[in-house]
Amino acid sequence: MGISLDSHLLLVPIVIRKDKKHYIIEDTLSGDFYEMPKVCVDAINLINQGEQIGEIERTLKNNYPTEKIDLLDFAEQLLELELVDEIDGVKLEKKQPLKEGSGVLWIPPKFGQLFFNKFTYTVYVCLFVFNLVLFINHPSLFPHHKDIFVFDIMVLNVILWMTFTFILVLIHELGHVLAMRAHNLPTKVEVSHRLFFVVLETDMSSVWKLAPKDRNILFLSGLCFDTVLLFIALISQLMFPNITGITDGLMNLAIFDIVMRIIFQFCFYMKTDLYYVFENLSGCYNLMENAQQKIRNQFSFLKSKKGEEIVFLDEKKIVFLYSIFYFLGVAITIFLFFKYYIPEIIFAGKRLLPGFGHKPTSLAFWDAAVFSLQVGIFLLLLLYSWRKKYTQK
Repeated sequence: MGISLDSHLLLVPIVIRKDKKHYIIEDTLSGDFYEMPKVCVDAINLINQGEQIGEIERTLKNNYPTEKIDLLDFAEQLLELELVDEIDGVKLEKKQPLKEGSGVLWIPPKFGQLFFNKFTYTVYVCLFVFNLVLFINHPSLFPHHKDIFVFDIMVLNVILWMTFTFILVLIHELGHVLAMRAHNLPTKVEVSHRLFFVVLETDMSSVWKLAPKDRNILFLSGLCFDTVLLFIALISQLMFPNITGITDGLMNLAIFDIVMRIIFQFCFYMKTDLYYVFENLSGCYNLMENAQQKIRNQFSFLKSKKGEEIVFLDEKKIVFLYSIFYFLGVAITIFLFFKYYIPEIIFAGKRLLPGFGHKPTSLAFWDAAVFSLQVGIFLLLLLYSWRKKYTQK
């Protein structure tokens, strides 16, 4: 069914909230959120009052003489977003099923508030500063690329690293879950990936129900739990300097894993927790997409078909600043690969390759063979993930 200037629309139930610069529109049926400027909100309010599309356009052109007003185009966008319920009294069928309710509701808000309140915020900040002081005063505590090799047998190192890292990441995500529940918001934990790493992600889409000033602690809540774990690992190393064996290996592995994860938070070319904090503080959303488009437009061979940036006029400086952080994040990643990950591969290769020269009945041979098989399976899964992602695009 087409929309004309004579049409009347009925929208689905929505909630409009004022944000820092613009407005957040919540589709209460699907749970989706959209950012819109005031002129769009005024149009929505007039639509909800039963005004005709053509009459709304004339009203807005009088109220916003410097804006380019095209109500038909806006109405089509609302239709694509499935925010339109009826056109001229005819109800529309929904293409997408309604979003299922998010899972973790059984944790009471009061339990989440035990970990996230005004007192604990101060504790987390103090521990973060204390950890920095410990690294400055004791540089030997800073992670080394050999820290992931706890055992002489490489297969055991892989199993330990995967298991221990999964537990640490799960605790990180638990921080996000508890912070969400502290504000009585629904959430769930899902599996995803970034670059070469499989990751867990907490669904924080309902964070847009909160005021901007209340969102940052939810984005930083995982880092808060990381800070506590890092403090425990560093203090253990200082209090028991002569400890050896698996306990010392686990503490070193914990420090390595947490520090790497914190550093990767500054890689803004990925949507990390700190990326969302940057977005929230600036009040400019979709920064990554807008910055990527800006970068492409600087190079003719990378330009998209449209070749345009969909950026609010007052956001261009922020997008440019984010573009700088984008490249800094790429530089950080390259540094980490040369500083840690490539030396780890070389070290593992030196330990494993001689094993293929041993008899098939030896432990060294099977250590090299099984480790190589583990790496091969990981690479195949990664290639499949990349192929699936870019095929969908």
